[in-house]
Amino acid sequence: MIPRNLLPLLAVLLCLPLTGCHGYEEYEADAFGTFDCIWQTVDDHYCFFEEKDVDWNEVRTRYRARIIPGITQQELFDLCAEMLAELKDGHVNLAWPFDVSYYRAWWTDYPQDFNLRTVQQYYLDFDYNTTTGLIYKTLPQNIGYLYYPSFDRKVGEGNLDYVLSVLSTCDALIIDIRDNSGGELTNIRTFLSRFIHETTIGGYMRHKTGPGHNEFSDPYPVKYEPAGENHVVWDKPIAVLTNRSCYSAANDFVAVMKELDNVKIIGARTGGGGGMPFTYALPIGWTLRFSTCPMADVTGRSIESGIDPSPGCEVHAPDEELAQGKDAILDFAISMFAGQ
Repeated sequence: MIPRNLLPLLAVLLCLPLTGCHGYEEYEADAFGTFDCIWQTVDDHYCFFEEKDVDWNEVRTRYRARIIPGITQQELFDLCAEMLAELKDGHVNLAWPFDVSYYRAWWTDYPQDFNLRTVQQYYLDFDYNTTTGLIYKTLPQNIGYLYYPSFDRKVGEGNLDYVLSVLSTCDALIIDIRDNSGGELTNIRTFLSRFIHETTIGGYMRHKTGPGHNEFSDPYPVKYEPAGENHVVWDKPIAVLTNRSCYSAANDFVAVMKELDNVKIIGARTGGGGGMPFTYALPIGWTLRFSTCPMADVTGRSIESGIDPSPGCEVHAPDEELAQGKDAILDFAISMFAGQ
């Protein structure tokens, strides 16, 4: 049971609209009711059950049996978080005022393949320009280097015009998004618009149309528009550097860029996160976040599990080499362009 001193709070919360749980069923203000609400909300709306190959009914039986008399709210939270981790999805989070659950193995079980200090010290000589989160410089090989650490950081149109103007004399451009774990999809549109000249279909999205695990709409295209003639665009060769810690919006960016003729994706397979996440308010006052709209690339292939590098461009940067000042992924991109 939920501790007695929390019951008055729960009574108030249960009077609030069930934003995250369907109105056709009410849930008791106890541990079982909270558990059932979380499980059912995910069951009705989560979009990757088939892809994850998870028997959600079996998961419910196994975890619900672990609810015991006197379970504390922290213990219940931990139990539900452990259940949600069965989905192996970094977009699945359970939050209350004292913690946020997060599945980290999507990147912790893989090599990092990146060290920003190594790039700054041995390739940029601690001499580079910065604007709105971007790091940029012309490398000695007359190759432009641009590091974008997070799509949570909005880059203004004027900033992009200036940066691309500075790098415009370069023969090629390296866009490094390693360790970029995503952010705002609108920032992808601003950035990507500088590399296309016409309306471009970047992939396809579906949305849930019912509570069944396979009830989805038909795919509809996700379109990107060019920046327009008043802005600086890039037509020369591009390399996008990736590692496993490229996730969510960064994963979407790679999926679109990979289809452009002048782009090579170099490094490791991205971490995935190809679903549009939504947040649901739970009666107990917690919030639940997970993917409800699956995304696919232009070929119709799901991007949830990540994007592979371009053929012949899978490269890894071991930690011991990075510590010695050698970045094999960046070296590969520089050598590819220097040899053209």
